[in-house]
Amino acid sequence: MIKLLWATFAFITRLPVPARWTEGLETRDYVRCIVNFPLVGLTLGALASVVWLVVEPWCGAPLAALFTVLALALLTGGFHLDGLADTCDGVFSARTRERMLEIMRDSRLGTHGGLALVFVLVAKILVISELGLRGFSMPAALAAACAAGRGCAVLMMYRHRYAREEGLGNLFIGKVTLPQALITLGLTLLVAVLLEGGKGIAALVITGLVVYLLGLSLKRTLGGQTGDTLGAAIELGELVFLLALL
Repeated sequence: MIKLLWATFAFITRLPVPARWTEGLETRDYVRCIVNFPLVGLTLGALASVVWLVVEPWCGAPLAALFTVLALALLTGGFHLDGLADTCDGVFSARTRERMLEIMRDSRLGTHGGLALVFVLVAKILVISELGLRGFSMPAALAAACAAGRGCAVLMMYRHRYAREEGLGNLFIGKVTLPQALITLGLTLLVAVLLEGGKGIAALVITGLVVYLLGLSLKRTLGGQTGDTLGAAIELGELVFLLALL
């Protein structure tokens, strides 16, 4: 189990994980990593909150929010942000399904992807700043939001199909079982309740609903999900959770 946890950190973060800590795991084992997604999110949010706690007393909430969002991007290597941009470039191109998937594979950033990145990053900075000004505990809010974004992503995996022939998303999409999905959502709920109480429950319900509806919409548009759409769901899930706390 501990190997799966380290494998999850290595897969969706840029935190240094020695290769020997994940030795022996095979590709088919990675689907079991999904139950660790909320725990990884919890860790990322906690690490990013350290930046807030250090910077906010010196520079105030707006600049602290800016550096906190930057820290989150660096901790993940922009992995999920890249998925968000690629998804928006493809979906909003208004082309055929096949052409949309081709555009999503293109490493170049398009107009729609650029706009999506600007909107999401600016929105995160503003909402984190506002939460701080309203007296919220930022370590709790950030940790809960990062856990919620990653935990709710299971709703884009369970009973969905992979839209391509191959890719990283194929490790999870369509392969997550009902028990794995329930455990993942249960852990996410536990984190939300422990850190944010009743507000955490309400915010998580809203986040889960948004991610679920996003999954249905992308399923109709693309014929399934990809690693990029999972990244988009995680980024939007974090933002929706933070907005719901307000």
